[in-house]
Amino acid sequence: MDQFFIGTLFVSLLSFVLLYSLSRYNANKRNMYKGYSLNCAKSSTSRECSTGTSAGADIIIVGAGVAGSALAHTFGKDLGQDGRRVHVIERDLTEPDRIVGELLQPGGYLKLIELGLEDCVEQIDAQRLQGYALYKDGKNTTLSYPLEKFHADVAGRSFHNGRFIQRMREKAAALPNVRMQQGTVTSLLEEKGTIKGVQYKTKDGQEHKAYAPLTIVCDGCFSNLRRSLCNPKVEVPSCFVGLILENCQLPFANHGHVILADPSPILFYPISSTEIRCLVDVPGQKVPSISNGEMAHYLKTVVAPQIPPELHDAFISAINRGNIRTMPNRSMPADPHPTPGALLMGDAFNMRHPLTGGGMTVALSDIVVLRDLLKPLRDLNDAASLCKYLESFYTLRKPVASTINTLAGALYKVFSASPDQARKEMRQACFDYLSLGGVFSTGPVALLSGLNPRPLSLVLHFFAVAIYGVGRLLLPFPSPKRMWIGARLISSASGIIFPIIKAEGVRQMFFPATLSAYYRAAPEK
Repeated sequence: MDQFFIGTLFVSLLSFVLLYSLSRYNANKRNMYKGYSLNCAKSSTSRECSTGTSAGADIIIVGAGVAGSALAHTFGKDLGQDGRRVHVIERDLTEPDRIVGELLQPGGYLKLIELGLEDCVEQIDAQRLQGYALYKDGKNTTLSYPLEKFHADVAGRSFHNGRFIQRMREKAAALPNVRMQQGTVTSLLEEKGTIKGVQYKTKDGQEHKAYAPLTIVCDGCFSNLRRSLCNPKVEVPSCFVGLILENCQLPFANHGHVILADPSPILFYPISSTEIRCLVDVPGQKVPSISNGEMAHYLKTVVAPQIPPELHDAFISAINRGNIRTMPNRSMPADPHPTPGALLMGDAFNMRHPLTGGGMTVALSDIVVLRDLLKPLRDLNDAASLCKYLESFYTLRKPVASTINTLAGALYKVFSASPDQARKEMRQACFDYLSLGGVFSTGPVALLSGLNPRPLSLVLHFFAVAIYGVGRLLLPFPSPKRMWIGARLISSASGIIFPIIKAEGVRQMFFPATLSAYYRAAPEK
């Protein structure tokens, strides 16, 4: 690549960064995590409430996944020793077994620390992640998380999803004012436009009602309650096919591996000291049948030739063992219907393609925002004040959530193969841009990891990749054909990112300080 072009691009990026530093976003809170000490407390066994109601509860939480369990612990210990009285209703309290929700980015780990839940990744054989290895057409590059300014323990974590959730449930249930009950919530109880609680059915089939001034619904991607609280525009761009590889080592230890394969990416990352998770993305909503052998044939003939040779034999062995699982990848922008007395959180509220592993980071960040918002409200029965603060939540969460959401959607489209020449150039430009190192890799990885969740920085890097791709086409000598492809590359890049930004909300994403709700944040500590 021409050195003059590289220098010009770097100066342009530096200018953008200097301009951005004048914007009104809050300062990064890295310093607050320096020098912290881990206080690993022993968690008691998850307790199940024997009664069917929660008379006098302050908060009802529907669902005890990552979001629900973290919420229960956070509010159960909120306001010091008093805490809020929390009633958690979860459909199934046995250990979940999922093929997603297994990778926590460093930004999400920092939120765990802020919530006092960092010990939940201990004693589950969780693996530390320091970055990513990116593969394309036989070439590879490593992308490290920019962790230099953080405590040595800060890194990504990957683990069995069910083990992590059980640790969080145990820690929440250990609090004396948290009641965790197994039951299926069938409906929200509404009175004059305000949600007063829930109706649910226990394991023995009995119907019960529970009341509280605030009901938080976080019952996951298959939520049957979200329709009354948001506009559920759910898209399914692809499905993940999950395998577990055994008796092998990743080419780059302590790194997630992303293969830019055809037709779409393949992921590898460790979930224990002896197991590696493989997720094969299959575009569309239909996947080859597992029962009749079509899936095994597809994985062996289409996928296997594209994975690193170090993993090939273990990949084939995993297929032959037959424990192949699938999961639809759902995407849903946050489009709430503000409803007094109720709030949506987690995957019930907002989903993005899981390629970047950002879902848990968004959920934990949302919990920190909500905790800080509600801290001044000691009495949640003050319905008018509660409603105003809940309205603020939707605004204050946007910079972090929209950055991670937009990046996930954009990267999935850029990383997927396409017959269009402009898209091919964009894909290659992205790989080469990240391979340059320095600010060209640390900037995007800081966004991906949740360490720098700033929407403007995302847009600048995205179009820097597009400009880099155009420069590759035009140097050393442009031709009409290359100029045309370059113009289409810019158009294609715009067509990828602008619809995602529009769905997220331009004003909320880039100019949250112009919204009145922005100023209802909790006062600085």
